[in-house]
Amino acid sequence: MSARRKAVLALAGALGARAALAGAGSLDAMPSGAPWRRTNYAGRPLTLLGGPALAASATATAVLGAPPGTRAATALVGAVSALVGGYDDLAGARPEQARDKGLAGHLRALRSGRVSAGAVKVAGIGGAAAAAAVLSRRGHGAGALADGILTTGLVAGTANLLNLLDLRPGRAAKAGAMAAAATLGGPAGGLVAGPLGATLALLPADLGERVMLGDCGANALGALLGLRLARVRGRSSRAGLLAGIVALTLASEKVSFTTVIEATPGLRELDRLGRRPS
Repeated sequence: MSARRKAVLALAGALGARAALAGAGSLDAMPSGAPWRRTNYAGRPLTLLGGPALAASATATAVLGAPPGTRAATALVGAVSALVGGYDDLAGARPEQARDKGLAGHLRALRSGRVSAGAVKVAGIGGAAAAAAVLSRRGHGAGALADGILTTGLVAGTANLLNLLDLRPGRAAKAGAMAAAATLGGPAGGLVAGPLGATLALLPADLGERVMLGDCGANALGALLGLRLARVRGRSSRAGLLAGIVALTLASEKVSFTTVIEATPGLRELDRLGRRPS
């Protein structure tokens, strides 16, 4: 895909996100917007409706830019990740779900006979990732099976990892934009051109603590980025990427990303860039 076409897709993503964000602002002012309202880490009120705004624009433009044979898979992972992420945003806020956080929390809920909203989300994204692997399959045999496992892991793992970063204003959006920019080249780069534009357009509102991506936005953006990573050349390269994502995810169960970022020069300044003072 030409650089000009990618630029057009990025612009379309940005315009779509701004239009969706305006609609989200109107909805937030209505009683129907109340379930999406939250108080962030600094005690400031905001809305999670930035997530659906990002997911809608990012998914639509990712489909337009996806390589041949991957458009159905792109639509599937973007839409399903947004839907189950949105469900977790709403249902996960219920008092009885307060302790169902992280892998350990979901397992605890299952052992007690409950299915947490997070478990529904994990199953939904995992199923969509596996289906996308089948839809975008190339070839047959053991190699195709290995590629399918890597695609499933990359889509589901990146969706989850980006969501784990959505704990401070702009953090997940910055990470998503950098990942999209880093993978913009090559024949499959068009898949992330629109999501890149959409994320950059939403970033000021995120940094300004007017909106938050939530599970809906972070999971959808992460899933689309994961599908792009699944098109990276070389099975060993994709396996290395997946290993890194798994390692970071497992580390998040024991170590606070925020603590690590605050203690690391460079990461700390990047994380705070553009944010309001706490």
